[in-house]
Amino acid sequence: MPPASAALAPARLEPRADFQRRVVSVLGLPFDVIGLHDAVERIRRDAFADLRCFVSTPNLNFAMTALDDAAFRGSVLRSDLCLADGMPVVWVARLLGLPIRERVSGADVFEALVAHTGAPLPVYLFGGQPGAAARACERINAHGGGLRCVGFDAAGFGPVASMSGDEQIARINDSGAKFVVVSLGARKGQAWIEHNATRLRAPVLAHLGAVMNFAAGTVRRAPASMQALGLEWLWRVSEEPALWRRYGRDALQAAGLVATRVVPDALLAWRRGRGGDQPKRLDVLRAEHGTTLRLGGTWIDAELDALRTALAQCSASDAPLTIDLAEVNELGAEATGLLLVASGWFGARAGFRVAGIGPDVASALRRRLAFRVLSGSA
Repeated sequence: MPPASAALAPARLEPRADFQRRVVSVLGLPFDVIGLHDAVERIRRDAFADLRCFVSTPNLNFAMTALDDAAFRGSVLRSDLCLADGMPVVWVARLLGLPIRERVSGADVFEALVAHTGAPLPVYLFGGQPGAAARACERINAHGGGLRCVGFDAAGFGPVASMSGDEQIARINDSGAKFVVVSLGARKGQAWIEHNATRLRAPVLAHLGAVMNFAAGTVRRAPASMQALGLEWLWRVSEEPALWRRYGRDALQAAGLVATRVVPDALLAWRRGRGGDQPKRLDVLRAEHGTTLRLGGTWIDAELDALRTALAQCSASDAPLTIDLAEVNELGAEATGLLLVASGWFGARAGFRVAGIGPDVASALRRRLAFRVLSGSA
């Protein structure tokens, strides 16, 4: 076994700025426009190519929690793949006319990875209830499918730092895992991944919550018919009654936001027509203190190639980035989603800000719950 110092050496895996992702803003978070099959193939491809991929699975609870928890929200914005894990997210997207057609839950992704017929992907299980990780590891290997469990750690309880000891990280690195599945509760799981990402050699990192219990067989998933109807939450409450408080609180808060933000946004999009569109404009202004992307015109459709290219070029620099929206008359959900991703990337580095937000654009961003983040008032 290599010495602990070698196992703990900073991973050679560097975060990647991927602005070619097609994302949309839903309830203030960016969601990738991707189906289950493509999500599974993306995870396998990045894992075997040793490319860093931080997977987040935002559901309604994620979105509600992110409204008031900047660190938690930031972990989603800095993710490489954000999957719509929950029918309420899909329903809101459909109401807004956005191209998220299906739920891609962490549990579905995990089951599809287990059932995959390709080379087994080495996975390490971290967290879960006492005994769950060991049992899940045993069941995964007994199945003999597309995942091979190479280790597990019950993690225990306490703050993130107490679950991030040198020996724990060394065990994960020494296992040869290419995929680390974390189950610590959403807030703590996302924080643990961000806290330890630079120390972990596994390319793919994901907090998948209840997946550990499902894989261990200690909690049953809802029947497919209930999942299809968006009633998995009701099944989960019957299996884990303690969840009803969280689900009830999230549902009440979300109902208010749907009534006051989502429905008005959908009605405005339906009424606007296409007559007032102005040609897109984008100027790149470089100065000693940083780079400014000055946008103009109407940015409401999926044609964002110029913005994607400019963001990718800026990501190669250490200069702060400013997005100037003073001449933008409308900003759509896809452009908003891309700016949320940019805020996660540049905000964690040299700096990011959005300037010149006019009244109409500000109103649209407020309806999408993205104004506080992009205006810097969060």
